[in-house]
Amino acid sequence: MASFKINEDIRYAETIDGSFYRDPAVWEATKEKIFAKAWNYIGDGKEMLSGNNNVFPFTLLEKYLDEPLMLVGQNDEIKCYPNICTHRGFKLVQNPGQYKKMTCAYHGRRFNLEGQMEHMPEFKEVENFPRPCDHLSEVPLAEWKNCLFSSVHPSIDFQTIAETFDKYLGFLPFNEFRTATEYNEDYIVNAHWSLYLENYLEGFHIPFVHNSLNSLIDYGKYTTEVFDHVVLQTGFSDGGAVKFDLPVDHPYAGQEVTAFYFWAWPNFMINCYPWGIQYNVVKPITPERTRVKFIYYVWDQEIFDLMEATKLAEKTEREDEFVVEEVHKGIHSRFYKAGRFSAKREKGVHYFQSLVAKYLNDE
Repeated sequence: MASFKINEDIRYAETIDGSFYRDPAVWEATKEKIFAKAWNYIGDGKEMLSGNNNVFPFTLLEKYLDEPLMLVGQNDEIKCYPNICTHRGFKLVQNPGQYKKMTCAYHGRRFNLEGQMEHMPEFKEVENFPRPCDHLSEVPLAEWKNCLFSSVHPSIDFQTIAETFDKYLGFLPFNEFRTATEYNEDYIVNAHWSLYLENYLEGFHIPFVHNSLNSLIDYGKYTTEVFDHVVLQTGFSDGGAVKFDLPVDHPYAGQEVTAFYFWAWPNFMINCYPWGIQYNVVKPITPERTRVKFIYYVWDQEIFDLMEATKLAEKTEREDEFVVEEVHKGIHSRFYKAGRFSAKREKGVHYFQSLVAKYLNDE
């Protein structure tokens, strides 16, 4: 597999080599070197463990990492475990529900809610049993507001990401947000997963592609800031758009902000407007196919309706899909190798590709 290099100085940097999008070996390496080491959004803990459910099985990045995991809640605490029996790898929990014990339906191995193996039929003659590996290992789990994240082998502390979110969004009353599943959408984009994110990470294309979004914000004031594994893009009001009422200790206090657009490594985004929040989660399926989830939490329904939030989101998404799918075709051309960055407008893309190169080059 080729190594990748992005010049640290964006003024001289070339974009990542086109083989990143095309090479099957890179696609496979990305699973372990990027996504297995990253914090992946898994859902809303209160929804997943709602009602009487205290155990919720799920698959981490289905069709890509395909890691079977489960959430276990008790005493107001949520933990994450592999959803596989330590005997022969059978899927331990098939459905969400209320469990006192978790018993494997293959050979009867039983675990308690702390992941400890308690009983195994027909094992009296087995020496040196149980060993530590016969219990369920705890999988790293992190929580931010209404979001749960998990990782197979996290490379960074999730608090690094959470602190940046809190610095800019901590003023919002998340406890007053309504889960608005009626607006949630899944989109299939016929393009490489990273192309969708690279498009998201720059506002450069907004005047050319998104006329409705461009009428909402002042493109000349649009900013991009790079933090540790996080990029923030801020859209300011054009004078007529609805804007946030920011507290005096906010980094943008006194300014007319219409939107905060956060990206967190590698595939989680927060679109924050005065009406509430829309989370985007980008999930690789194949090198030519990507699933994008839109998840809504509404704070102010009146502003949501006034801004025609779902109509704007749908229009913007379809416009993005068009350009991203066309770029996907273009980077597969025999004539494409790499491009250059706009030092003013593509700092987010430059940072994303720098992280991609870093993680892929790590042994």
